[in-house]
Amino acid sequence: MGIPFLERWLEDVLATPGLTSIADRDEARRMLVDDALRAVPVVRRLPGEVLDVGSGGGSPGIPLAAMLPERRFTLLEAQRRKAEFLARVAEGLPNVEVVRGRAEEQPLDAWGVVLAKALAKPPVAAELTLPLVQPGGIAILWASPTAERAKVAHAATTLSAELEEDRDGLLILRKVGPTPPGFPRRPGLAKKRPLA
Repeated sequence: MGIPFLERWLEDVLATPGLTSIADRDEARRMLVDDALRAVPVVRRLPGEVLDVGSGGGSPGIPLAAMLPERRFTLLEAQRRKAEFLARVAEGLPNVEVVRGRAEEQPLDAWGVVLAKALAKPPVAAELTLPLVQPGGIAILWASPTAERAKVAHAATTLSAELEEDRDGLLILRKVGPTPPGFPRRPGLAKKRPLA
């Protein structure tokens, strides 16, 4: 698969209304492909299937799945139109499955690695992803320099995890125990009433 597949995917993302606000191809490559691929070394070192929550047009899940063909990826997207786009793309990636749904409705403690890029503010993304991570696994959140790390760490602790590492804007949260009772909260509550 690799780079030629990703170039075709990038063209499709830019040509499909509503998937990205980026119009410039070079900027799109930097933001949707290169930025996603920063997580390759982290994902590669951990076992288990990978879940991309709120996959949208497919970043980071599609670039990572194309570069890690030995790993199983699930792209989770709630919006029907985006999920249909992802399903068409996934026809070219045998290691990818697309699921239409919300994070709060997925099996708990089931994935080795859970990804979230542009899903929500990092403390909210932590709450939406960590219940899905199996103990010993990780959630990887893409975060801006202004993201409040203390709030992310607090949300992680509440959900039996810890902020293990900050790799230049990749927040790596390690799940240290099973998801506590009461989580996930009902859909929409994490954004309305964040833990932190």
